[in-house]
Amino acid sequence: MDNNSNFEAFKAKMQKVADINYSSAVLQWDQEVFMPEKGSEARARQLATLAGLAHEESVSKELGKLIEELLSDATVTDKDRRNLIETKRNYSDKLKYSTEFVMKMSRTVSEAFNAWQKAKKSNDFNSYADQLQKLVDLKLEECEFLGYGNHPYDALINQYEHGATKASLDTLFNDVRSQLVPFVKKVLALDPPDNKFMYKYYPKDVQWKHGLKLLEQMGFDFKSGRQDISTHPFTTNFSSQDVRVTTRINENDLGEMIWSCIHEGGHALYEQGLPASDYGLPSGEYLSLGIHESQSRLWENNVGRSYSFWEHNYPVLQNLYPEHLSTIRLDDFYKGINKVSASFIRTSADELTYHLHVLIRYELEVALMDRQISVKDLPSEWNRLYKEYLGINVPDDTKGVLQDVHWSHGSFGYFPTYSIGSFYAAQIYNTAEIQITGLKSDIRSGNLVNLKKWLNDNFHYCGRQYTAEELCKLVTGEQLSLSYFMDYVQQKYSGIYPQLKNG
Repeated sequence: MDNNSNFEAFKAKMQKVADINYSSAVLQWDQEVFMPEKGSEARARQLATLAGLAHEESVSKELGKLIEELLSDATVTDKDRRNLIETKRNYSDKLKYSTEFVMKMSRTVSEAFNAWQKAKKSNDFNSYADQLQKLVDLKLEECEFLGYGNHPYDALINQYEHGATKASLDTLFNDVRSQLVPFVKKVLALDPPDNKFMYKYYPKDVQWKHGLKLLEQMGFDFKSGRQDISTHPFTTNFSSQDVRVTTRINENDLGEMIWSCIHEGGHALYEQGLPASDYGLPSGEYLSLGIHESQSRLWENNVGRSYSFWEHNYPVLQNLYPEHLSTIRLDDFYKGINKVSASFIRTSADELTYHLHVLIRYELEVALMDRQISVKDLPSEWNRLYKEYLGINVPDDTKGVLQDVHWSHGSFGYFPTYSIGSFYAAQIYNTAEIQITGLKSDIRSGNLVNLKKWLNDNFHYCGRQYTAEELCKLVTGEQLSLSYFMDYVQQKYSGIYPQLKNG
């Protein structure tokens, strides 16, 4: 077998694994969007079978041999070598898993997800607690065979943000506590702008059509994707040419649909921007969850909550809902959609208090992995931290510990990437403003093409060929710094809350 044939054989094996994983993704998407309630038991079995097959293919001896042979070949291109190095890292990690464990984890996740759905509807955390505890125990077992530096949480965060550790997260969240938390408390102490106009009756069908228009304006390719309704908005893909987003519509809260559409649209543009020709290879996959989240938060906040964006889009909104918005000035609308307030729901939180929601989840996850608390303690600990950080009393578990789907998926270590992504977004957008001539004028006129292209050319094109830090430094000139986010919010909110200028 010649060198070219070797790489083609390697690529074919990687694509086979991708075929299985994306087939699972289709079933998981259906599970959250269309699957009837009685289908859960069989679906859990199907997903476990596919997880086992994907694992066996991804740790085959033949694949390992191909990786080693190609890495020793001096003629392999730089891009292919990066693909091989990244695949070898993943291969080595996956060898630590048994097929039995992978299938057990898949079944437990399916059972926990179904239990979470029922518990959320009935506001009954106790009915879900045993399933969640099984997942926590499995994740701790996973940490042990994966190995870690100083803390089990290192093994969890590394799966989502390669190279991150609990120590690095502690440094980041200590900065959040010392810089962002005091700023948030200062804002919360001020008289807020009025946003009651967002909580009138807004018909579902009108909101739905408007959401599709927002995605279209952003550049979402509907020939390579679609939008549906789900309990918890999310984005998934089965290739870069089949990307699914979901939204949530509340007829008495216009913001839920708008921000979930723009946020998930940002995720979707990233997936659609990945090179289709690299399907199955690291260079055809997203880089990290922090970078993924940077794309969604950049669109949602730096663009979608900006004054420039609504200079173009607010007249459209007024035409759709004249009975509620015709008398509301653009200035008041802009201030209203950026109102800062302590709230229960992370996904509906403003861009300042949002990070306190993430901080709370991070502290709880670390405590679980330290075994300082058990699953049964989560509701009381959750409520205690919401009182401490946001000064509010959580009324029930549906608005509290049951609000997020992530833990039912076994996604421990995921939540910190939301804050990491927001901080990346501020730094990336700052660079975009410097490099894209007339960006603000583009946005003001409803032209988002140049920004999308810039993101395609600087972040999406390379897939997973770099680490997040390497790519951030390559594009912005330096590693991630909280200072860009702090500069952004201090400047923005001083315009919305003039009292801050005197503080």
